[in-house]
Amino acid sequence: MAENTYDAIVVGSGISGGWAAKELTEKGLKVIMLERGRNVEHVKDYVNTNKDPWEFPHRGGRTQEMVDNYPVLKRDYPLNEMNLDFWANEKDCPYVEKKRFDWYRGYHVGGRSLTWGRQSYRLGDLDFEANAKDGIAVDWPIRYKDLAPWYSYAEKFAGINGNRDGFPSLPDGDYLPAMEMNCVEKDVAARIKQLYGGKRAFIMGRSANLTAPHNNRTNCQYRNKCWLGCPFGAYFSTQSATLPAAMATGNLTLRPFSIVTRILYDKDTQKAKGVEVLDAETNKTYEYYAKVVFVCASAFNSSWILMNSATDVWEGGLGSSSGELGHNVMDHHLKCGASGRVEGYDDKYYFGKRPNGIYVPRFQNIMDDKRDYLRGFGYQGGASRSGWSREIAELNIGAAFKDALTEPGPWSMGIMGFGEILPYHENRIYLNKNVKDKWGLPVLEMDVEMKDNEMKMRKDMMSEAATMLEAAGVKDVKTYDYGYAVGMGIHEMGTARMGRDPKTSVLNGNNQVWDAKNVFVTDGACMTSAACVNPSLTYMALTARAADFAVSELKKGNL
Repeated sequence: MAENTYDAIVVGSGISGGWAAKELTEKGLKVIMLERGRNVEHVKDYVNTNKDPWEFPHRGGRTQEMVDNYPVLKRDYPLNEMNLDFWANEKDCPYVEKKRFDWYRGYHVGGRSLTWGRQSYRLGDLDFEANAKDGIAVDWPIRYKDLAPWYSYAEKFAGINGNRDGFPSLPDGDYLPAMEMNCVEKDVAARIKQLYGGKRAFIMGRSANLTAPHNNRTNCQYRNKCWLGCPFGAYFSTQSATLPAAMATGNLTLRPFSIVTRILYDKDTQKAKGVEVLDAETNKTYEYYAKVVFVCASAFNSSWILMNSATDVWEGGLGSSSGELGHNVMDHHLKCGASGRVEGYDDKYYFGKRPNGIYVPRFQNIMDDKRDYLRGFGYQGGASRSGWSREIAELNIGAAFKDALTEPGPWSMGIMGFGEILPYHENRIYLNKNVKDKWGLPVLEMDVEMKDNEMKMRKDMMSEAATMLEAAGVKDVKTYDYGYAVGMGIHEMGTARMGRDPKTSVLNGNNQVWDAKNVFVTDGACMTSAACVNPSLTYMALTARAADFAVSELKKGNL
């Protein structure tokens, strides 16, 4: 094989890119995986994972210098000194906000697979049929039956823990044993089940943390330090799972510091022949060639690459012939719900620091439940006891204060909504060629906002949370809305949606770009609607499915 020539190119090394590399290499293809950022080696480069708070110069917090250097990251919890290297440098990689958009990115091998929340749920037919039933955007080109076996495939390899709860709006999967609810959660769940006759449920969260040794990975140690990198490999990441599998085949080449600037499009064959790469360290340009290109750079960056490609054929870039490239931006809106005190459990506690919580599946706009908005939301949350850092106003100094803090504080329970944002055509991203990044490349401009449907839903998120907690016996329940800006869910989706018609979508039902059938996009860009569940498991399943299809088509000579 000629130098710089491979069977397949994978752009990006996060959740989707890692899966693409694993699947393609295991099927015998020679693959190069291109990552724009630095390498992060499993275990060795998790430099803060075993540190205690007092070992950090600022106890793990943020400094004024960090606030100045990370004007976007500072808007929410991600900005801290413990894992700052896992977030993109905002001065090197700016973007333009026509309307506020909080874009939290990870530019390194593994991407946000090292920092994701690990909640892993399937979309069901309720979600795949929603656009068609509501007359919103375009219909998904697939249904649950098309993806169900691939969900199982992904769950079994990744190691998802959970229960088969049999709740109609949330399909069950193939799980490792579930983590356990604590005593308060169990009792509240039992009351909810009785009160609502099974129409609502508090279930144990389904997360990508191992509860048993699996695929040469060690089970979770209940440290709840996942976002610092797990030296046990106990949660699913590129480093712990897909990259070792791909490397074991001998078919993978990993090239970090490789910014893919465009896909090389051949007008004669109407296919891609490779990609152009800008070396992030030397600023030299290289070309790599392959029969198949998987674009998995994260939703917005994948669309940026398409927009910057084949502009001599389509002004808006490769995949823009439908007029939908860059449009239909989605996220999940959150940061509102309710919480309160729980009495009667002062003699109870729980083991360790469980990196998971409880989940309340969507119950709105299902069967006879009708709301004044479309779609719905789920809740995530849990019960816990406050620790030594709590404030006790009347005992804030001296021996009595110290003695009080040796005992755990009162129990509380809270749930926070995760709501679906509809795919509005006018919510879009586009290239701003007047603003350049460190490497002289045009940046993205964001023109995205929530609308009336989401605002109505947020009110319901709070009121229903309070109603359920009060009904279950939680005291002094208070609702909250901490304020949400689009992007805060860190679930950016859309911009290169799947569909049934090349006139109204960027990708077909196999994640192929209509305009270049050997280019596949399988990350969040491909989503036709958002549903209300965490999307990463769907990216895994879609990527595995698309890779299987791509190799089959290659063997048939169709690509």
